[in-house]
Amino acid sequence: MVEIIAAEVAETSHWLARDHLDPRVMAAMAEVPRHAFVPAHSRGAAYENRPLPIGHGQTISQPYIVAIMTDLSGAGPGRKVLEVGTGCGYQAAVLAATGARVWTIETVPELARQAAFRLAELGYDGIRVRHGDGSKGWPEEAPFDGILVTAAASRRPPAALIEQLAPGGHLVIPVEHRAARFSLFGGAGDQELLVIAKNEDGSVRETCHLPVAFVPLIEGIEGKTGPGDG
Repeated sequence: MVEIIAAEVAETSHWLARDHLDPRVMAAMAEVPRHAFVPAHSRGAAYENRPLPIGHGQTISQPYIVAIMTDLSGAGPGRKVLEVGTGCGYQAAVLAATGARVWTIETVPELARQAAFRLAELGYDGIRVRHGDGSKGWPEEAPFDGILVTAAASRRPPAALIEQLAPGGHLVIPVEHRAARFSLFGGAGDQELLVIAKNEDGSVRETCHLPVAFVPLIEGIEGKTGPGDG
């Protein structure tokens, strides 16, 4: 799987502005057991480079996309990272495997519960999981060095997430595309992967990296603390 990710990164370097990912990210992708995060009937395909259904209309993302988003978020030892869209917990585990401290929010309560217990069972008990509206972030724990969103916003990222980003930090989020060139990439032109970097003075700069396809970001959820929130 790791070799396939490396080859695909090289092939898409013109989109990513890099031809390889941080070695810590690649090591994390090799370390985290993806088969432990997918339903039993899908485990034979766990290490294929494609998304897989996990129930509740959600999927575990393609390993290539997980690796790219982890790299773009700047995750690494001691970095404080917020994930919006826990799903099965795989992306959170990869972030933690880079050495980052991870807070993650999920809108589907059953997925939040399952992810919290799965992560704890696998030894990722330092990851904090919450059920709630991820578009509001986790204000009591802000600021974050990196914020990673695994659902697509409508045109603009939620203001709360930009506000909770620390100076020098990066917000990685799919948004509805604003650049016609993305429609030429394999027919996948509905969304683009946007990176927002916050400068030391609080201003931000935006970079578009890749055409992607994610489920919509759900806002307005009244959530509560999940079993992994401590």
